[in-house]
Amino acid sequence: MTTAPGIAPPPRIALYEATFAADPHAAYAAMRAQYGPLVPVDLAPGVPATLVIGYDQARRILNDETRFPADPRMWQQTIPDTCPVRPMMEWRPNALRAAGDAHSRYRAANTAALGDVDQHRLHTLVQQVTAGTITEFRTAGRADLLSQFAWPISFRVLSALLGCPDEIGRRIADGMAKIFDGVNAASGNQILGQAAADLVALRRRHPGRDITSRLIAHPSRLDDTELAHQLVTLYGAGIEPLTNLITNTLLRLLQDEDFAATVHAAGASVREALDTVLYRDPPLANFCISYPPHPVNVDGLQLPAHQPVVISMTACNNDPALGETSGGSGGRAHLSWSTGPHACPARSDAYLIAETAITHLLDALPEMDLACPPGDLTWRPGPFHRALTHLPVHFPAPAAV
Repeated sequence: MTTAPGIAPPPRIALYEATFAADPHAAYAAMRAQYGPLVPVDLAPGVPATLVIGYDQARRILNDETRFPADPRMWQQTIPDTCPVRPMMEWRPNALRAAGDAHSRYRAANTAALGDVDQHRLHTLVQQVTAGTITEFRTAGRADLLSQFAWPISFRVLSALLGCPDEIGRRIADGMAKIFDGVNAASGNQILGQAAADLVALRRRHPGRDITSRLIAHPSRLDDTELAHQLVTLYGAGIEPLTNLITNTLLRLLQDEDFAATVHAAGASVREALDTVLYRDPPLANFCISYPPHPVNVDGLQLPAHQPVVISMTACNNDPALGETSGGSGGRAHLSWSTGPHACPARSDAYLIAETAITHLLDALPEMDLACPPGDLTWRPGPFHRALTHLPVHFPAPAAV
């Protein structure tokens, strides 16, 4: 945002600090009171951006690809390779970071490859993976639902969908985690790129009934570099956010006994629990980044050219201007899947995986409880995600036979 000559710019709010991760809703409320719907923030030290926390402003920006394209190449010329958020934001030849004809080409390939996922086979796959995952910790009577349940399910299911062997998949997951956390992000970017390239090479040699093989065979004729970057996007959207969606929803069910009892009694659905979390604490809290090529006026405020504009899905979903009837679990107007030309094309798959996994867990372990006071739970710092560090639970172990 620009200010009049002679007037000091407003202080920027650091989204990368642990204090923000500990209580983002209080931070959004303070932002709204001080700045309104457009907030000056830092995504990392010395990396300014505008955070959009107004629902109406966000929808207009997300549907205006001319003034708010997703191509960051001019911006990243000013950002060093060592910047912790650069790997999460830099240009890649994929749908997420492209605009115009290039975006249309990449998105067509992705939507076609995802659209051919058989929902019945996916449901069966998730059930099998979930059952096997629960078996690994059930006899212990305790588990960390993040590292022992949500993450392995997301990893195993996505790897199966992409036709990715475990060895390559683990490298991809390791690289992606480093990028999301902004710790050793440059190293994570290299690990991720090489692993994705290895998967493309494998599926060129041995095509199968998987998303990677369908991307390779698509009429858009993506080259190997383009294919690897589509996989980076799919893994980025598929492991971390899906893991955190499952974990955050389980936390809601573990903390809200009345709601959990209603779900157990079939008075409410796991889908409603998912939507409640997608409104209140979506796993990708701040994202959908655009880079205006020219200064642009939004409701009287001038946003500078080539500076990131970041949509806060969390803050927009909870915008008081929406009134009491827009949020909660009753509707699905939240922005957690984005909207406009960059809306998530894998929404139905993510819902199916999360809903199936959580339902199976609740049926298998109905007497599960948090194994620590809620105040002892901690959140991973970072400007983009809403992610717990762990979610410990205990439950009655099966009787020895």
